[in-house]
Amino acid sequence: QVQLVESGGGLAQAGGSLRLSCAASGGTFRSYYMGWFRQAPGKEREFVATINWSGAVTQYADSVRGRFTISRDNFKNMVFLQMNSLKPEDTAVYYCAADWDRSRLVASTGDGVPYWGQGTQVTVSS
Repeated sequence: QVQLVESGGGLAQAGGSLRLSCAASGGTFRSYYMGWFRQAPGKEREFVATINWSGAVTQYADSVRGRFTISRDNFKNMVFLQMNSLKPEDTAVYYCAADWDRSRLVASTGDGVPYWGQGTQVTVSS
């Protein structure tokens, strides 16, 4: 059983930056693909980014590519999401996720992904 705890959300102005962190415990961290999803009010949860065990392979949603960067530290059992050039449409609750099956982590809504954090709110003002 993997437990995930996100931190780092908050309020930012358009064009600003935030860095989200996710601390993992209870499992073999290097065994898992890690990902970030988000859910805005009234919308479905959507894929943001994913990273493989070594950190060498990443994938991003078109809406965030070039602005967001996912990374991980396997010694600290943590995954990060650096968010730059933030836009008001980035406002959402951001969730950290873990899975041994990469295909579920890149699915549009993350259905079937077994491990989720509690979420952290990101609000971007215009």
